[in-house]
Amino acid sequence: MTSKKLPIAAGKSSFDLIEPDKLFAKLRLTEATVLLDLACGSGAYSLAAAEYIGEEGKIYSVDLWKEGIDILQRETAVRQLRQIQATVADVGRHIPLADHSVDVCLMATVLHDLIQENTEKGALREVARIVRPDGVLAVVEFKKIEGPPGPPLSIRLSPQELESVLLPYGFRPITTTELGSCTYLSVFRLSNTLNP
Repeated sequence: MTSKKLPIAAGKSSFDLIEPDKLFAKLRLTEATVLLDLACGSGAYSLAAAEYIGEEGKIYSVDLWKEGIDILQRETAVRQLRQIQATVADVGRHIPLADHSVDVCLMATVLHDLIQENTEKGALREVARIVRPDGVLAVVEFKKIEGPPGPPLSIRLSPQELESVLLPYGFRPITTTELGSCTYLSVFRLSNTLNP
C-alpha cells in the first residue's frame, strides 16, 4: 500500500496571522470578480473572500490536499456559498481553469513551499496562463525574519526575492503592504503573457 505524500503545509493556514481588512482592501474584490485561491488548504481565505464577491462572481479554490478540499466543500454547502468551487488539483502540473479566466490569483503563504518542492515553475506558468491580461497576482508571504510562526528563515522570501521569482512570468510589482507582525502582501500585475 502506498501513501500519497501530503503538501508541505497541509492542515496549516496563515489566515490568523494577517489583518484581513488590509488584505481585502488591496485586492479590491467586487461582486463580479473571478478569484483563484491557489493551494487554498481548507479555504479560510476563500471563505473570507466570499463576503466581498457576490453570486455573480466566482471563487475557484484549488489544492492537492483532498482532506482540506473536503472540509471546504462541506463548509460552503452549510453556508450556501455557491460562488465557491473547490477542487483537488496539483497546481504544479495543471490548474483546471481556462486561459485568461481569472481576475485575481491569491497565493497565500504557499510560494515558498512550491519552491521547496521544486514545483514553482509549473505553477507560475499555469498562473500566467489563467490570469487575464492586466489581471492581478496577490502573494502573501512571511517576512524574512526569524519565526515562529512560519517556515525556517532560510526558505522565506523577501519582497525583492519574490519579485525576481515572478518577473520572468510577466508579473510586475504594484505594491507591497505589511499584513501583520510576520506577514506581508505583494501585488503584481500581469503585463505580458509570455512564459519562460
